[in-house]
Amino acid sequence: MADAVVIPGGAFGPAAGLLMYVGELVERRGARVHRHSWSHDPPMEFGPRLEGWVRDEVWPLLETAGDRPLLIGKSLGTLTAALAAENSLPAVWLTPLLTAPWAAAAFDAASAPFLLVGGTADRLWDGRLARRLTPYLLEVDGADHGMYVPGPLTDSIAVLARVIAAVEEFLDAIRWPG
Repeated sequence: MADAVVIPGGAFGPAAGLLMYVGELVERRGARVHRHSWSHDPPMEFGPRLEGWVRDEVWPLLETAGDRPLLIGKSLGTLTAALAAENSLPAVWLTPLLTAPWAAAAFDAASAPFLLVGGTADRLWDGRLARRLTPYLLEVDGADHGMYVPGPLTDSIAVLARVIAAVEEFLDAIRWPG
């Protein structure tokens, strides 16, 4: 059985929003899903110290997951990109923190395929960098860090459907689970 590790952002847990649906998608593909919850609030410093805190929080869960789990991270959870790179783990990164050079370097070091999902209205997204880092990409015009777009809520729900379709296409392309 394949394993997937869901790593939340700072605002919501691993079974909310985008992560809830992506977790459900991989479960329907036969994966065992491990959902991480933060043990306490993260450090307020946006830098390598924060990345170290995320790494220390998530590493024990990775050790209990199967051989080569799929990582699914949202925002703060995308700071496990260095762990993914070091262990050649495929990943789905939702609203990654691409504007921090130390975080972007972790994505650049990856040897396993990964999907980046972000929006042009997200101040932490860098579309040009994202296109350089991976061929697997969904960039939504006008979407913010929560992947909400202006206008009726149904427009943001349509974005959610696009995200799920992009994840499905990515997993098909990399033949996951194998």
